Amino acid sequence: MEIQYFSNYDRIAAAIDYINNNFRQQPALEQVAEQVHLSPFHFQRMFKEWAGVSPKKFLQYLTVEHAKNILKQQQASLSDTAFQIGLSGTSRLHDLFISIEGMTPGEFKNGGEQLHINYSFAETPFGAVIVASTVKGICYMAFAEDEQEGFANLQQQFPNAKYHQVVDMIQQQALYVFTQDWSKLSEVKLHVKGTSFQLKVWEALLKIPTGNLATYSSIAASLQQPTASRAVGSAVGDNPVAFLIPCHRVIRATGEFGQYHWGSTRKAAMIGWEAAATDLTME
Repeated sequence: MEIQYFSNYDRIAAAIDYINNNFRQQPALEQVAEQVHLSPFHFQRMFKEWAGVSPKKFLQYLTVEHAKNILKQQQASLSDTAFQIGLSGTSRLHDLFISIEGMTPGEFKNGGEQLHINYSFAETPFGAVIVASTVKGICYMAFAEDEQEGFANLQQQFPNAKYHQVVDMIQQQALYVFTQDWSKLSEVKLHVKGTSFQLKVWEALLKIPTGNLATYSSIAASLQQPTASRAVGSAVGDNPVAFLIPCHRVIRATGEFGQYHWGSTRKAAMIGWEAAATDLTME
């Protein structure tokens, strides 16, 4: 199935940038459309195809007050509920990504010498990605507008692995997350390498429900290490699997979205897209 908004992400990103930079003025549809050189009619239609809601509705999801309201709710559940009840009691996405399976010490030490990694490139609502998999699961996903550079970054993760450019079922199942076809994700596994602390942080990220946000400090508290916010931030930044391990759902304690390895505009787009999608499923 072809999805037209894939080719429109650059315009969507420019529109979101403009909205973020001019948020306090609450720009009208005509103003935003002018920034991306489209008529209000065509911009409204294109944006709704991408997000499922109007630009005005989407703007509401990106407000600081919206982020703070979600954050207050999420702080309570993160510290008091979600991490205590485990995987079975969390949101759909968390239930579907059943576990993080760390690599063996041998694999970690030799740079993936015994690994056979399949990789491919795909389009998402937020731009092109490279996605890689082993027989155990997804080991890498990153936004990559340049395929050669994207593959080079993958090789840095596993310098001694054997690579095959091929689309496999593991990759296809993981990419269903971008179509919101959650029923296709039940068999998705993750196969990532990291320190014990990194694995704990990445597992904590999986427990943030879709459409909700957490702070670095709340994650540190959930790991019984309340003074480790900076270390949590470093582990979040080292996340090797974009979107599936949802590091984009971690924001500053002030309610600001903050930076993101693959761009702050993309992070804002993800937060708004998930909030809109969650809202639509509840209607």
